[in-house]
This record gives sequence, structure tokens and C-alpha cells, in this order.
Amino acid sequence: MTRLPVVSGRQLAKALAKVGYLFDHQEGSHIILRHQSPPHRRLTIPDHKEIAKGTLRQIIRESGLSVANLVQLL
Repeated sequence: MTRLPVVSGRQLAKALAKVGYLFDHQEGSHIILRHQSPPHRRLTIPDHKEIAKGTLRQIIRESGLSVANLVQLL
């Protein structure tokens, strides 16, 4: 099993943009991404220097990726 990387919110947003999640808007310290093709899923990413492991694992699960896929995108 691949270990979770240490990643910031902005780095994660850039990596998810490679698979179709585009910047929609920002509310305070949270970046809202929206998938460009149906069913236009939305992800909320905290704009922190380091995303907590549990939060990162939940974002990966919601995006439909695996940890290995995310590591390749980074």
C-alpha cells in the first residue's frame, strides 16, 4: 500500500486539475473544485500548508482516485 504524501491544498488542487477538477470558487480558506464532465462532482479542499492525513484520504476517496494515482499526479 502506498503511503500518503505530504501535500498542500494548492498542490492538491493542481494535481486534481490534471484529471478534470477545475477551480470553481473559494470560500475563506477552502478551495472548491468542480469536475468538468457530468456528473459535475464537487470537492472541497482546505487551503492549508499541509492537509491532514484523514482529510486527504477522504478527498482521494471522493475524487475516485487511489493513493497511487494521486502520487503519480503530483
